[in-house]
Amino acid sequence: MEITDVRIRKLFSGGPMKAIVSVTFDGEFAVHDIKIISAADRCFIVMPSKKGADGSNRDICHPIVSSFREELEARVMDAYRIAVETDAEAGDKDIDIIEQDNSSEIDVNG
Repeated sequence: MEITDVRIRKLFSGGPMKAIVSVTFDGEFAVHDIKIISAADRCFIVMPSKKGADGSNRDICHPIVSSFREELEARVMDAYRIAVETDAEAGDKDIDIIEQDNSSEIDVNG
């Protein structure tokens, strides 16, 4: 399974949530609402979840294999760093970071 597209949908300034991201796999399957969270002096991804009747959060989808989770987190964090470097206004508009066919060419649209 290839990660064919990473889109930073929203950037946030202040608070622990830094971005909301969508990722497409094999150009055929998308996962929306992946969050980038900053805590304990590092950023990490949190998969989309829903709140259960007992108040706990449960992932809707998630990587099964740790090596794939590491690859997914690395790709999302790379796209996030590029979005932040473009100096776009945080939280004001959608920012698309498009990576196609694993090439190094990246389009940033605001």
